[in-house]
Amino acid sequence: MPTAISANEIVGNAAKVVVGKRRVLELMAVALLAEGHVLLEDLPGLGKTIMAKALARSIGGSFRRIQFTPDLLPSDVTGFSVYSQKTGEFVFHSGPVMANVLLADEINRTIPRTQAALLESMGEFQVTVDGATLKLPRPFFVIATQNPIEMDGTFPLPEAQLDRFLMKIDLGYPDKDEELAIMERFREGDPLEKLEAVSSPEAIVELQKKRGSIFVAPPVRDYIACLVGATRSHPKLRYGASPRGSLGLMRAAQALAILRGRDFVLPDDIKELALPVLGHRIILKHEERAKGARASAIVEEILSQVPVPSPV
Repeated sequence: MPTAISANEIVGNAAKVVVGKRRVLELMAVALLAEGHVLLEDLPGLGKTIMAKALARSIGGSFRRIQFTPDLLPSDVTGFSVYSQKTGEFVFHSGPVMANVLLADEINRTIPRTQAALLESMGEFQVTVDGATLKLPRPFFVIATQNPIEMDGTFPLPEAQLDRFLMKIDLGYPDKDEELAIMERFREGDPLEKLEAVSSPEAIVELQKKRGSIFVAPPVRDYIACLVGATRSHPKLRYGASPRGSLGLMRAAQALAILRGRDFVLPDDIKELALPVLGHRIILKHEERAKGARASAIVEEILSQVPVPSPV
């Protein structure tokens, strides 16, 4: 399957810069092929920005970064129109959203109105400014980051906006060997400056189209529905995942199959992606949260309880 080589080349190329996070890079590539978006949540300094830049360079696409702050306005994201005295007409100045890869850095530091400015672009791949609708470049991939340890001056993302992200990924600290490798790799300079593209935006769009042709057998679709249904009836959850979660899990599994060089989805693909796709879509009851219950543990529990379809 020739498309699998291209998808894996993207991951391998980004890994020339990013040390020890191949699993995260694979998940980001899966989200890209599934036409979804990613929320990276972890401590500062773990390489979230470098990952986004490395991925953008690897696909040969344009990259823009927005540093979200409390005074950021929606027009700072989408763009704005300015009256030109020379022509007597309004001229549109596009915002940073007009890019193939958009890094929304510290998205929880800006007001909900500005956070919501991303909703239309993430869901419909377009922006509406002054009544005019503009299509975004394809592919369009949002990588948002948030810092979970600093709560002062932040605006937590509403559940409805969290649901717009296909995946939520936690990075984690590198181990000692990885940290030594990071120091060696960056000792003489920034390897990102020498990173070259191994693909193109047009090739990524073709891969996204091929993703829709990946076969998902009825028992596998039933498995997805049972997993998502189990989140809606779990005694520790206030709300389970929506049908958007079911669709996201299926599409992500199709993209993972491409990455693995297959034209069909396996139940193991569903199990591998259940936590990053469903973990941020479920809402714990207040009393369970107070007891220290975690969404990740509940997803793992559901995976252990729902029967896996047997191969035909």
